[in-house]
Amino acid sequence: MSVDCGDCLMDSTAQLKLVVGLGNPGARYSLTRHNAGWQVIDLLIRHASPEAAKTLWQPPNGELYWLTASPSPCLLLKPLTYMNLSGEAVAPIIRHFQLSPKEMLVVSDDLDLPEGRLRLKARGSCGGHRGLASIIQNLQTEDFPRLRVGIGRPQPGSEVPVIDWVLSNWVSAEDTPASEALRKAAEIVRLVASGPFETAVRTASQG
Repeated sequence: MSVDCGDCLMDSTAQLKLVVGLGNPGARYSLTRHNAGWQVIDLLIRHASPEAAKTLWQPPNGELYWLTASPSPCLLLKPLTYMNLSGEAVAPIIRHFQLSPKEMLVVSDDLDLPEGRLRLKARGSCGGHRGLASIIQNLQTEDFPRLRVGIGRPQPGSEVPVIDWVLSNWVSAEDTPASEALRKAAEIVRLVASGPFETAVRTASQG
């Protein structure tokens, strides 16, 4: 397992206050590659002690949780819009809590990373990811951290369409590389929440 860090100098004054896991709502999508972001949020909720609970105020297009377990408590969001409209779930929370986009970490899948590889960046373009593109459009900035979970592409010659690949299941067994990648991604989120961004990158990259 390895973690790439590109453009990894996060604003030293920014503290992580919101983690957004991108995905599609509905049981048919819950275990798919495209829902890697949701799956990381589910791990953080499930393993939190005390247990993460829904906030009293809920956004119109998302499920919002309060994670108190880390040294720096933060909010966890699962957008209930479809992927292409993720920004419509994120923007109301940014406004409601008067957050800076730099205080947010977005977790998404990435076709262009090998399966199981992670990439942590402080800012950047959408890289063709429509969920990230929607957030950038709604917030009018690319200046927010993101953690990408590699899902790879279909094998050459397999004739599997990309859309079928991203919407197929990949976390059916606890011992799969996908499950390990999700656990590692959840660990990185906790590291980002507990200290300087650069320290989290160095620690997560070890091993």
